[in-house]
Amino acid sequence: MPPRCSLTRRRLIALAAAAPVAACATPPSLKDYVGGDDGSLQHAILGSRDPLSHSERGALLAGLSPDQGEDALQRQLVLQQALSDAPLVHGNATLICQDGSQALPAMFAAMRAARDHINLEYFILNDVLCNGMTLSELLVDKLSSGIAVNVIYDAFGSGNTPDGFFQRLREAGARIVAFNPLNPLRATASPNHRDHRKIMVVDGRIGFTGGINFDPAYENPPSAGVPANGDAAHAYWRDTAVRIEGPAVRELQKVFFGTWREQHGPAVAPASYFPAPVRAGDESVRIIASAPGDQRPLYYISLMTALLSAMHRVWLSSGYFVPPHEEREALGRTARDGVDLRIVVPSHSDVPATVAAARAAYGDLLEAGAHIYEVHNAILHSKLATVDGVWSTVGSSNLDRRSVLFNNEVDAIILGRATAAQVEAILRQDMALAHEITLAAWRRRSFGERLDELKARIWQYWM
Repeated sequence: MPPRCSLTRRRLIALAAAAPVAACATPPSLKDYVGGDDGSLQHAILGSRDPLSHSERGALLAGLSPDQGEDALQRQLVLQQALSDAPLVHGNATLICQDGSQALPAMFAAMRAARDHINLEYFILNDVLCNGMTLSELLVDKLSSGIAVNVIYDAFGSGNTPDGFFQRLREAGARIVAFNPLNPLRATASPNHRDHRKIMVVDGRIGFTGGINFDPAYENPPSAGVPANGDAAHAYWRDTAVRIEGPAVRELQKVFFGTWREQHGPAVAPASYFPAPVRAGDESVRIIASAPGDQRPLYYISLMTALLSAMHRVWLSSGYFVPPHEEREALGRTARDGVDLRIVVPSHSDVPATVAAARAAYGDLLEAGAHIYEVHNAILHSKLATVDGVWSTVGSSNLDRRSVLFNNEVDAIILGRATAAQVEAILRQDMALAHEITLAAWRRRSFGERLDELKARIWQYWM
């Protein structure tokens, strides 16, 4: 088995790389990126051409019949369709895979069944073991049978992957691209620009995305818990991926080849990369690919739209919960409006400073009526949200600035009750095993905790 990779080391190196400019940099507000000169939330919701204000949202909803207006799914469909020309694709089936114990077998099964091609784009790509077979063994076997294999890996995130892993795949015929190589002579962007996406596409018909990497940490069983020394590489990781079958897989494939072109990848092997789409279910899916410099961060806009139009409940989790001011404001407003807002966050992390930075922001949210749950028996890494039992997202974006300003991310916005029910079931399970943070307990936290929070807030822009 390959050596365990140190997730902590990667995040700390990123902070260190930012250190020379941290002292003089002024963290930009997200409104600098989503428009709006007065900073109000109504200007953060952008339409396909012009800003979609609060009154415009109301006008869209007013166009629904009384029955439709009370239907949460119809409300979210109307609002999400107005946000962008990016397709909201109907006719998909989704399956939420929880943790490595579910995700890795499902991903390996899809690759073993490949008949045409396998495309992988991952922040961490290492030679994981599943059911007695390593990833390299599986891919080499498929290459030997004539299946095209194309791979994009982030050079920083996969920095601990042995060179022999990629060499073996190349010798077997795989086409491989390193995103933004660490060698300054080969780098294509700022050292802080990383490909944080997780994408698998098999035969153009089955796709996976979410928070789960091909990392040996996902082999750890629930019994691993969190070691007393906080060793994240040997802890149990709580995370999610979504398996998508249907026309939306085509959109994941487009994202993959977009990165391939941007990174000047070699010619790929001939294959049927875009087969005719086939309806597989009832869920509507929008695949959102975001990158640094986007003038319209559509994932953030979609999330804010769903939050601000929620009628009953908003449940979410984030592995790195360091929300910018505007995001905290929207969450607080949602809770004050009487919506059942529940936030699941880690109490242990591969980057402890992110936990301290998150706790510093608990006060406003708790005072607004939010419920915050800290997971103690695992490293929580999932990026999930669901609204009113109809709108859900599974992807790679955390609720932090890094996901908006520094990383390439990919997220699936899913409209449908079946997916929302799966997401709610996972979050309900996490909440049952977590410890709820009360406002009274938060106010009683120790001086040492407050000091850690203060130090973390200095660095939170770069987390």
